[in-house]
Amino acid sequence: MIVTVLLFASYAESLGASSIDVELPSGATVADVIGSVRGLPGAARLPREPLVAVNERYAARHDVVHAGDEVAIIPPVAGG
Repeated sequence: MIVTVLLFASYAESLGASSIDVELPSGATVADVIGSVRGLPGAARLPREPLVAVNERYAARHDVVHAGDEVAIIPPVAGG
C-alpha cells in the first residue's frame, strides 16, 4: 500500500520535498512510516519521536495506517 508523507519547514528542506509517497505492507503503523522516512537521505534531522498526524488527526506510533492515508510529520513550532 502507498501512504503520502507530508513534510513541513526544516523537515521538507532536509528531505528535499514537501511530500513523499511511501510503500508499506498492509497493517503498517505510524512507527513503520517513520522508520521508512528515516531511511531516506536527509532524514537525520527528524527527532526520535516526532509529532505525527494521520489524515489531520494526531496519531500514536502504534496506530495503523491505510492505503491513501496522509501522514504529516510535524516539526516543532516556536513563536511569540
